[in-house]
Amino acid sequence: MPRSTSPSRDTPLSTVTADAPVAADSGPRGRSGPRPKGPYRRLFALPGARAFTAGNLVARLPMGMFSVSAVVMIAGTRGSYALAGAVTATGLAATAVVAPWTARLVDRYGQARVALPAAVFAVLGSLALLLCVRHGAPDWTLFAAYAATATTPNTGGMSRARWAHLLKGDAEALHTANSFEQAADELCFMLGPVLAAFLCGTFFPEAGTLVGAVLLLAGVLLFTAQRSTEPPAARRSSARSPLRSPGMRPLLVVCLATGAVFGSLEVVTLAFADERGHRAASGAVLALQAAGSCAAGLLYGAIRPAGSARSRLPWCLAAMAALMTLPLLAAGLTGSLVLLAGALLVAGMATAPTMVTTMTLVQRYSPADRLNEGMTLAVTGLLGGIACGSAAGGWTVEHVSATAGYGVPVAAAAIALLVSLCTLALFGPSNRFTDSLPNH
Repeated sequence: MPRSTSPSRDTPLSTVTADAPVAADSGPRGRSGPRPKGPYRRLFALPGARAFTAGNLVARLPMGMFSVSAVVMIAGTRGSYALAGAVTATGLAATAVVAPWTARLVDRYGQARVALPAAVFAVLGSLALLLCVRHGAPDWTLFAAYAATATTPNTGGMSRARWAHLLKGDAEALHTANSFEQAADELCFMLGPVLAAFLCGTFFPEAGTLVGAVLLLAGVLLFTAQRSTEPPAARRSSARSPLRSPGMRPLLVVCLATGAVFGSLEVVTLAFADERGHRAASGAVLALQAAGSCAAGLLYGAIRPAGSARSRLPWCLAAMAALMTLPLLAAGLTGSLVLLAGALLVAGMATAPTMVTTMTLVQRYSPADRLNEGMTLAVTGLLGGIACGSAAGGWTVEHVSATAGYGVPVAAAAIALLVSLCTLALFGPSNRFTDSLPNH
């Protein structure tokens, strides 16, 4: 039987061109190599990344639980929302003062040596509040106990500091990491209040505070145990305070105004739902806003945005200001809670890109050995803005209407945009004024 002379599938064919013989491969066109990993898979392929992220998420979830748990616990047993609001406001003010000092100690002595004792002290404050409420202690003890929780470490900032340490010099990967961290923030602040309300309503009024304290301590223990990814401490830093870095102060004003967007949006939405007899649905409506931000944050981290972070920030703020008009229009033109929920879902999509870009700039403006302090200053600005926005939104709801209250987040976003545009006009789109900063 004659042997076939046709070439095999793996045998290259020879042909002749006008200049020289060329070998042509007629083999199958299979995959030339392994499929490249996506940005998030590459991120968590780093040794130790999954472990410290898991601990950080457990520790961060109570951040969205404590305030709601305290309000439900105090109002349910003392019958006063005014007292509950005053106690939580005191804790917020104490956190704004104490948190930057805690972060400075973290930079100087390391995350494990400072964060764990700080978390233990905060947990003791939460348990003290629980016992004071449970046993009918005087009102002043509630303020003192809740103020002690101000030492709660900024686990989100410490996680971002670890990414900055692990991804030094890789701006694209750091952008993905910051986007993931913002999405994690939104997820925790979306699930935290829901979990707190469920625990307090299903079991007993103190259940939310108790579970939150256990989660915080367990999460910080797991997070600080991951020593291989911890940034080195700088006990004798010669770098100046991040607050004195050029560009940081206008950025903190942006954080303040952005926080006012969040604070006013929450209060006004609660009032709007209550006004229409759907108070129980207010948590789910607010969760949609956080869900939109979470989804946008993950998508934003998967792409490579054009331009510098300083030039992108005004565009992000402009998008946020524009989208914040949607809840105002939905509430004013329709009065429908369902349409408002959809408007909040879309409006939330501008939140995460804005915060990711802001935190990227905070990292750039902060000296490397005072990074936790810089990011905690930004969080402090957000907390101050949330308090101001809550007050402004509450005043507008009480003296005008819940619908008019949606004008407050629009105004706050416009102020943030104006500050960023003025800063851009003053310094230009480049980051040349940060070149003189130490450790950059």
